[in-house]
Amino acid sequence: MFYDPRSDEHGLPRNPWTALVTPRPIGWISSLSADGVPNLGPYSFFNAAAGVPPFVTFSSTPRKDSLNNIDASKEFAVNIVSWDLREQMNLSSGHFDPDVDEFRATGLTAAPCRNIKAPRVAESPIALECVLYDTIELKPRSGLPCKTTMVIGEVVGIHISDEIIVDGFIDVARYRPVCRLGYMEYAAVGETFTMHRPDAEDMARADYR
Repeated sequence: MFYDPRSDEHGLPRNPWTALVTPRPIGWISSLSADGVPNLGPYSFFNAAAGVPPFVTFSSTPRKDSLNNIDASKEFAVNIVSWDLREQMNLSSGHFDPDVDEFRATGLTAAPCRNIKAPRVAESPIALECVLYDTIELKPRSGLPCKTTMVIGEVVGIHISDEIIVDGFIDVARYRPVCRLGYMEYAAVGETFTMHRPDAEDMARADYR
């Protein structure tokens, strides 16, 4: 099948877009309001944007408390969702009032960060401290209305639980990161495999003609 997303005439029961680019890691964003209220919410349009130095990006549709807090404070933390935290992550996606502390509502522990004032999830195996690099309002060339804002953050601090480090490497099987699929479906990383990139000798032996 083929469809033009500008017309939304895909002929399926539900828009398939979110089921096409999967799995997507979940950025569990923690921030602090101007009044000092901690906020926590998951975003499935999230990923690493660069490696050296590290940057991350996530998108908010529409504007939510996280974005308002980040605009004001210029900082946030990204917490990685493990299998054990899936229920708390899902609960934090609810529509809470801005004066509600989602850490308290979900029974999670707000731990202090080192280089930013926003808290992190103490129970998360990985947390990334970020300072705001830029926000971009996405404006489609098609002219269709869009209420999405892309947030780009520079990572200035990284917390890693010692329990997930095995022989000097991060072992994802120890915490099974949760990712978003389409619709209301999720997955957790279980089986992994290794493939090495071809070296110069491999390339010399290969015949691509």
